[in-house]
Amino acid sequence: MRKARVNRAELRNEISLLLRKMALSQTAVKICEEEAKAPQEEFLLKILKREIANREDVRRARFLREAAFPVYKTFEGFEDSSLKLPLALSSQELMTAQFVAEKKNLVLYGSVGTWKTHLATAIGVAACFRSFRTRFFTAAELVVKLSEAFKEGALERLLKTILRADLLIIDEWGYVPVDRQGAQLLFRIIADSYERRSIILTTNLEFSK
Repeated sequence: MRKARVNRAELRNEISLLLRKMALSQTAVKICEEEAKAPQEEFLLKILKREIANREDVRRARFLREAAFPVYKTFEGFEDSSLKLPLALSSQELMTAQFVAEKKNLVLYGSVGTWKTHLATAIGVAACFRSFRTRFFTAAELVVKLSEAFKEGALERLLKTILRADLLIIDEWGYVPVDRQGAQLLFRIIADSYERRSIILTTNLEFSK
């Protein structure tokens, strides 16, 4: 009998945690306490776990949609033989997007055809699955969007939308020449992101450039 009471208490505790996670009241826990049998607790716990999993699936799908990846890419099939990581970053931290939680930045440098965009996208997908808001742009696309918003007086609104992200991916940095205004707008994105979110840049330019 005592073992049954302990199990019921554990079930109610887990139910209570899930209810708080779902921003629901503790009414279900009170009902379980008032009832003498345990099956309803196990059934309720199963429902809540299924609901949490469904919410997480919906959130991930929304984050992937908002990220606007040009092509969906993961680490499956990624050719990493030429990949060299800095000592401060492990492959595990890269593949799990752990550095995003720490608001660190990443520059992916290499010549054309070295899988930079694939890698950046795969990291972004991993970030979405860890519930990090992510946005993907090419540098040229981002400059056009920022310049148009500036001309239309909608720059602050666009910046607010972009800077909601936990991770910004700016692909093909330096591939297309940028005018002075475009460079200033890009610099504002970088400056406003410092220690607030992570940025991934892909580029074929050496660091000195």
